[in-house]
Amino acid sequence: MPNQENRLPMKSEEAIKVINLTKKFKDLTAVNNISFTVKKGEIFGFLGPNGAGKSTTLSMLATLLEPTQGTALVNGFSIRKDRDSVRRSIGMVFQDPTLDEELTAYENMDFHGRLYNVPATVRKKKILELLKLVELNERKDSLVKTFSGGMRRRLEIARGLLHEPKVLFLDEPTLGLDPQTRNKLWEYIKRLNTEKGLTIILTTHYMDEADKLSDRIAIIDNGKMIILDTPENLKNMIGGEIITVETPNGDKLESLMKNCKWCKSGKRHDGSFTLTVDHADKKIPELVQIANKNKIKINSIVIHKPSLEDVFLHFTGKTIREQEAGAIENLRQGRRMHGRMRRR
Repeated sequence: MPNQENRLPMKSEEAIKVINLTKKFKDLTAVNNISFTVKKGEIFGFLGPNGAGKSTTLSMLATLLEPTQGTALVNGFSIRKDRDSVRRSIGMVFQDPTLDEELTAYENMDFHGRLYNVPATVRKKKILELLKLVELNERKDSLVKTFSGGMRRRLEIARGLLHEPKVLFLDEPTLGLDPQTRNKLWEYIKRLNTEKGLTIILTTHYMDEADKLSDRIAIIDNGKMIILDTPENLKNMIGGEIITVETPNGDKLESLMKNCKWCKSGKRHDGSFTLTVDHADKKIPELVQIANKNKIKINSIVIHKPSLEDVFLHFTGKTIREQEAGAIENLRQGRRMHGRMRRR
């Protein structure tokens, strides 16, 4: 796509501009024609299930993967034509661990600084500052193999900041961590954003993480960007209140409620039926009456304000858990098919 970058003027407040970005792996379209911008100094969240295309998008923006179509500018540099400049201007914390366990925290940082040609005097000063920032200064001479998962994640974030990037990519930053450690890591991420003015892009499939950290959220599913807005605006799009009915007769209840005049929307999923309504407390008696009249068993009824889980369900028709279960089943089917082909 020659000269496509010439048609990508960046505004002064933009850190990243993406146009029609697409990545295909043979017959699989992992990222499907997505476009968006990221403002300088914001935390931008990619929310979606595993396999939705989040990490693939980050890998293209970090120049680790070549796009099939489309392009992007990162800090004004083309991901197609100026990869070295893109890489020098970003920090990357991968989903999988990349630390050397046989080195100390300081040695891991020092090695990274040398790769980026950070001068020795500057390198030493920055390493100590960053280790203090993530509260690892007292463990600087400890081998990484003695660190907990949360400590390793904090070290990876500190390492990614050593060469003073303008944009930090965090791929599933709290995956597999316990709730207390996750909350602590959220504090560090927020502090980096506010104190250093750092632009941060994170991928996550945790609703609370996206809600807590992101200034804006892009919901991505099956490689497509479904919607993009602030967490509050996304929740306000649904409006009203959510009634979740746990019932073994979800099909029957869904059919009965199709012509409901006071329902804004209704979705059946994961053993439950969800209704969006106004004044939910006044609608429950009528809902129970309909269920009793039609011999529909109700195990429980819960009312709550719209959450990002409800937003995801509203726009995709499934919960993230269901999407991930589907992705796992597709993977299993692929393996079974591959096994049958090999036996032939």
